[in-house]
Amino acid sequence: MNIVDITASGDALISVYTSCSEPQLRHYRDPDGGIFIAESCKVITRAVNGGMKPESVLVDAAVFEKDEVQELLAKVGDVPVYRAPTDVMENITGYHLTGGILCSMTRPLLPSAESVLAGASKSRSRIAVLENIVNPTNVGAVFRSAAAFNIDAVLLTEGTCDPLERRAMRVGMGTMFQLPWTFISRENVCGTLRSLGYKSAAMALVDDSLTLDSPVLKNEPRLAVLIGNEGNGLTDETIGNADYKVIIPMSHEVDSLNAAAASAVAFWELTHS
Repeated sequence: MNIVDITASGDALISVYTSCSEPQLRHYRDPDGGIFIAESCKVITRAVNGGMKPESVLVDAAVFEKDEVQELLAKVGDVPVYRAPTDVMENITGYHLTGGILCSMTRPLLPSAESVLAGASKSRSRIAVLENIVNPTNVGAVFRSAAAFNIDAVLLTEGTCDPLERRAMRVGMGTMFQLPWTFISRENVCGTLRSLGYKSAAMALVDDSLTLDSPVLKNEPRLAVLIGNEGNGLTDETIGNADYKVIIPMSHEVDSLNAAAASAVAFWELTHS
């Protein structure tokens, strides 16, 4: 194991953890791709198990000898392992780091939507499509629900937050490494889905919406659940072009849930016959 002890947060060896914003990480080696930083043993383990390539590890000396940390370090291969005191770790992150470990990893090349859905192909398939969801917490929560309720794949329009942002991965518990996903053009989303063999169900508060428990939806062999922006929902174009408009029946004059909560309800209902 290649252990390097770090005594100051300004050490150039760990600059990737201290000096780069999320956009800078995404373009770290442009035009040859970027990196991302995963946090916690669970997330990093799921990333490694999902085929991601570690480049270095930064670990709090206080947790270094823990069994789960040692097991993870044995998995990451021959990469630099930077060990730092707790106060240095908190200077780097700005808060107490739960689990005490970070890992920089090579960003994967994203597949095409066609190849993602080819891998999810089966007689009955349910996928999620996220349109312009900008909050990493919501993106992470949707991925976690998608994994929990057996959604086959996730597609994200170009305006949606990157699932490999650290907060999204943390909230999603690394489930983005367990599901196939990729980005698609925001133009003509429903037409793209139709060309890939999927009917679209837009979660939208419009007059001609079906309720989520409608047998029509349950009987569709391949259905894409479309979830929109936190403030504005789906675009009018997407709603107008969708095969179905869908609402979740609610009481007490509540008309909507946030994107993360709505996705969990929709995924549960539409994956159970």
